Amino acid sequence: MLTMKLLLSLVIAILAVLPLSAQDVRKVEVTVEGVARFALVHAPPQNGQPAPLVFAWHGHGGSAQNSARTFAIHRLWPEAVVVYPEGIPTAGRTDPDGALRGWQQNPTEFGGRDIKFFDALLARARKDFAIDEKRIYSTGHSNGAAFTYLLWGARPDVFAALAPSAGVFRPLYAGKPIPVLHVAVEKDGIVPFRGQQLNMAMVRRINGCEGEPQQWGDTKGALLYPSKNGTPFVSYIHCGGHNYATEAPGLIVRFLKEHAKKVIPESTSPRATGPRHRTNSASAPRKMRKRFLSIAFM
Repeated sequence: MLTMKLLLSLVIAILAVLPLSAQDVRKVEVTVEGVARFALVHAPPQNGQPAPLVFAWHGHGGSAQNSARTFAIHRLWPEAVVVYPEGIPTAGRTDPDGALRGWQQNPTEFGGRDIKFFDALLARARKDFAIDEKRIYSTGHSNGAAFTYLLWGARPDVFAALAPSAGVFRPLYAGKPIPVLHVAVEKDGIVPFRGQQLNMAMVRRINGCEGEPQQWGDTKGALLYPSKNGTPFVSYIHCGGHNYATEAPGLIVRFLKEHAKKVIPESTSPRATGPRHRTNSASAPRKMRKRFLSIAFM
């Protein structure tokens, strides 16, 4: 008999090759400082209840259509509004000429164009749908994961949880405690695993995770780090390359469903004192900060 893990992997693999249809997603256009941008958006069935909202950011060189097909968040969570934004040409480590689509890597790069794009899409979603403000999420792969982490610091009061895959962030841009699921691979040839390990350790520290990790569900390699603040961290380390793990969509949807926004008392937050955008970086060990900043971002 097929195990549940294998069965889920087969279902997700089948979903990833199915063609998108107008019933799945529709194109939504917004204008950001005179530039036409768009996303593919899944609209859930109307049931009179506020819907969760998930943003899913493709990697460098990806597309909204590819992320909708590969991530398939809307097919695993049809009750949610799912937004698959499309990037615009952006220079990266493997694309110095900026021929491929991607996302900004720091808050002020390109005038903050993609953060403004997110703001416009969020405003549009709030206009078009009844959104559950306690259940807004972001996920992404590679450059899209790095952008998810960037949004964590740039828009710290928006999200209930994050689920980046194969991405890293500079600690200077970290936000306040929030539940995070990080998907990584030890043999990642694009975003070095050591950098992701440092990032994961930083997030656990910010989130107040203590004690030994616990197995999370029945997926091998998925570990839960409990948090005294109610902001746990889950890591899933798989054995592939710098690809989007087949198991990732199911794990991500499960994790996001488990978390609605909570208010963290200022007295228990590691970021309760000092300038918000510098607290974590300043308190991190000097060697760790240098190693973070040496990481090449996709």
